[in-house]
Amino acid sequence: MRKLRVLLVTLLLPMAAAACSSFGMLGAMLGSQVTFTQPQLQHALDGHFPRRYERLGGLVTLDLTEPTLSIPYNANRLRLEFDVTLGASGRRSARGHLALSSGLRYDPATRGLHLHEPVIEALDVDGPGAAVDATGAELLQAWLADYARQEPVYRLSDSLVERIAGRRIDSTTIRDGVVVLNLGQ
Repeated sequence: MRKLRVLLVTLLLPMAAAACSSFGMLGAMLGSQVTFTQPQLQHALDGHFPRRYERLGGLVTLDLTEPTLSIPYNANRLRLEFDVTLGASGRRSARGHLALSSGLRYDPATRGLHLHEPVIEALDVDGPGAAVDATGAELLQAWLADYARQEPVYRLSDSLVERIAGRRIDSTTIRDGVVVLNLGQ
């Protein structure tokens, strides 16, 4: 009888582990944390860009392409970079690169991880009209605030939500190069 139990455990444990599509989901089944890696978050971002944001009825535009997400191992914030094009009616577009850092928060309404207290770290633009005027800076800040409030960087899958059903998400942290959802009862 004991050998049968050991055999069943030996056979079923690898199958249960294989059924989970990530270590984060395995953690949700077995522990109090769910982790997300840089490749998981990057894949989710890739599906939502390029994006265009407009102000003043389309007179001012912001195009964001090529999102690149990194999670520095020794930091508690992720880094997000984009290629940007700032356009204004009647002027040639300025092209460049935008870098920001941010924490993450979980929003149960979207079942997603959203930017939390994002900060623009660098904006480098080249070309005619490359100086970012007040309207361009306002557009960037408006986009960042809107994006952080409404758009998740990553949306939890239905299967993960089912696995953690009945548990509350106490906090979201970034540490050791991964994003961690800390689960409570």
